[in-house]
Amino acid sequence: MHFTGWRRGARFALSLLARWRIDPFKIVIFQTGVGTRALFQATDAAGLTGELLQHLNSSVVVVRGPKPVGELNAREVRIDIRAATPFTTEMVLAALSEIPLHAARVLVQRYGAANQLLRETLEKRGASVQEIATYRWALPADTQPLNRLLDALASSSVDAVVFTSAVQIHNLYAVAAQTGRDSGLADQLNRLVIASIGPVCSRALREHGVTPSFEANPPKLGPLVAGLDEALSVQRRH
Repeated sequence: MHFTGWRRGARFALSLLARWRIDPFKIVIFQTGVGTRALFQATDAAGLTGELLQHLNSSVVVVRGPKPVGELNAREVRIDIRAATPFTTEMVLAALSEIPLHAARVLVQRYGAANQLLRETLEKRGASVQEIATYRWALPADTQPLNRLLDALASSSVDAVVFTSAVQIHNLYAVAAQTGRDSGLADQLNRLVIASIGPVCSRALREHGVTPSFEANPPKLGPLVAGLDEALSVQRRH
């Protein structure tokens, strides 16, 4: 995961707030704690955090899950709408269902990649949506662990794979593609116990043709570990 450097972050903050002054955002949607923190770091670097806070005070502030809440509370930002568990895009849209959006400007802090479902649904309701990428995910500097996993999958020496974020799936497929091993990866994974932390992760798996064996509910590590233990116990009995 790479954050913008402080100079680039400051330029980003200047550009964002310049647009905000001219055409204010009615709604601001925060999707991740990391991205929320990165936005404030950018405005800190530009000396514009006070202005950002003023703008947020005049906007409807929406959070996708619990992680942005801590960052916003630390900055004493009022939170108007909280998406319900399991904190999916569908839950965000449900939370906004009673808010008039015709001709409304909506600012969306990206969840890594662009959220096409969120953007398209809001635009269909008449909103003008701007997404901001305050950070981006990238392959880890050391991809050897992923290559070792691919080797283990190819030799059928793995019983289960646990995914705790959608980016892990994308990274695994990206490394597999680099070595021409992506075409048969879904078949290899579908023979195993595939544990998913939650709906966002499960959606990414299905996009690659992989069916999760189970999904943690609620989307937390405790239920994930318990589900994995149960799935492996069932596998051993058979």
